[in-house]
Amino acid sequence: MRRHLVVIQTIDRKDQSDHVGEGFTTTKKIGGAVIRNRARRRLREIARELLPHYARPGHDYVFIARGGTATAPWQRLLDDVENALIRLHGETPSASGGS
Repeated sequence: MRRHLVVIQTIDRKDQSDHVGEGFTTTKKIGGAVIRNRARRRLREIARELLPHYARPGHDYVFIARGGTATAPWQRLLDDVENALIRLHGETPSASGGS
């Protein structure tokens, strides 16, 4: 699911595991090492906060930083990721049970 500040991809592993996998990608396109690391840290923190509410067991999620991920206001980034997670599974905010 592509949003302004982040792209989230998911795959159903089709196994019986309840494990939710996560991965984070930042490319040189968004900036130098300091910027990429900051973007990755921010995505990790948001994933830690949101995946328990929106992730499906047995799925892996990859968060891909886009330009602005490292510098956007926190609430805007949080909203982008939350909306992407909701739309990935075709849920509405009220049906997701999240924040």
